[in-house]
Amino acid sequence: MDTLSYKTVSATPNTIDKKWVVVDANDQIVGRLASKVAMMLRGKHKVNFTPNLDCGDNVIIINAEKVRFTGKKLTDKVYVRHTGYPGGQRFATPKDLLARKPEAVIREAVRRMLPKNRLGNKLYSNLHVYAGPEHPHQAQSPVIINLNEQK
Repeated sequence: MDTLSYKTVSATPNTIDKKWVVVDANDQIVGRLASKVAMMLRGKHKVNFTPNLDCGDNVIIINAEKVRFTGKKLTDKVYVRHTGYPGGQRFATPKDLLARKPEAVIREAVRRMLPKNRLGNKLYSNLHVYAGPEHPHQAQSPVIINLNEQK
């Protein structure tokens, strides 16, 4: 029996094939969009996925202000942050955040679905979110994908 055919092949930094993809967030549900984008950033959709390496794609999200929430999450959900000073706890609803910084809602959702370590920080740097339909990454010739057709 040829044992080499049964050997698990792990990706190395030299064999990783990173692509640029564009995702349109127009009328997408935030959590479902974020989970699919987090899997693409992580590289879990690829055949040569390796858990300890950045083998995911660079993801560009456009139309971030047009995402939607299900149920009453737009007004009832609360994002909590702390300034670091005594009494510095701040609260914001998605409605407030979409009005001020529409990119922050998607960034926060994706950030919390990535690993909480140095690799997660590296993966998070591969995410680019823009409120409108324009983005400055045309030179990378990104591929437009439809998340509704993804698994």
